[in-house]
Amino acid sequence: MPLPATPRKVIIDVDPGIDDAVALTMALFDPRLEVVAVTAVGGNVPPEQATANVQALVSFLDPPRLPRLGAAGDDVPLPERPYSVHGSDGLGGANLPRVPLHGGHASEKLIRECVRAHPREITILALGPLTNIARVLGRDPAIAELVGGLVISGGTMHAAGSATPVADFSFYCDPAAARQVVREPLTKTLVPLETSSQVLLGFDLLDELPDETSRAGYVVQQMLAHAFRSHRQILGSEGILLHDVVALVALTNPGLFDRETVAADVETVGELTAGMLVIDRRQVRQWRPNADLLTGCDAVAVRDCMLRGLADAAAAT
Repeated sequence: MPLPATPRKVIIDVDPGIDDAVALTMALFDPRLEVVAVTAVGGNVPPEQATANVQALVSFLDPPRLPRLGAAGDDVPLPERPYSVHGSDGLGGANLPRVPLHGGHASEKLIRECVRAHPREITILALGPLTNIARVLGRDPAIAELVGGLVISGGTMHAAGSATPVADFSFYCDPAAARQVVREPLTKTLVPLETSSQVLLGFDLLDELPDETSRAGYVVQQMLAHAFRSHRQILGSEGILLHDVVALVALTNPGLFDRETVAADVETVGELTAGMLVIDRRQVRQWRPNADLLTGCDAVAVRDCMLRGLADAAAAT
């Protein structure tokens, strides 16, 4: 596939998290992308840890074009998780050097600045709870017209949840933010759990990863070895799912995915259903279509894209 003449500008909003970190490693060295900013949000890890992980990852990987970094706010309470497959630091114990964030802006402020500086040019890749995105849209409603696009890793097609029986973790963390963003009149693509779960990665993946002599190889080897161990010990699974990596591939290789335009909303107050993505499937639809839902993918091709992306990152580090 020929490379675009001009790389696509993106902001990556993350709560790293192993799958976020793998996706970020790929994106920072993808010649089709210009990562303008990486913004942290609390989710898989608390806000302070998310900010530290973003700084540590970007500093350690040292990409040729350094993005601006945004710090997560700490005023949204996160739900307790009965377990975590990401390890105590969120990165599977990769033990990256901790680097203090100097002169960092709040994530929401940085997103607003970047979008206004590049109107209609920036796609936001949202890999965590939608807290930052909702705050930007809430405080500057006109910015919805300036966002070039939004790709969201989250939601479910058929209420097959992970954090709860009907909700994925990102939407469950901040249902009000998820509702606000889903309702916004901007171009958005949802990569639901059922679609990202089609890319089940077996233990043989470790033999196909770049070796640890490169910085990117070291990071992904450490994190994914931990992911396989924790999935086996905690979930009894011999395979792993990297939902956020699939969302990145949906951004860079949209032709590998099937899509359907849907009318969607998010439940915010249900005792059992908070965070559930609700799609109007009535014969006579009453809601207005507001999102593209990715309903399936070529799992083999997505896996190949992931391995090529990681190989490219290793070759550059």
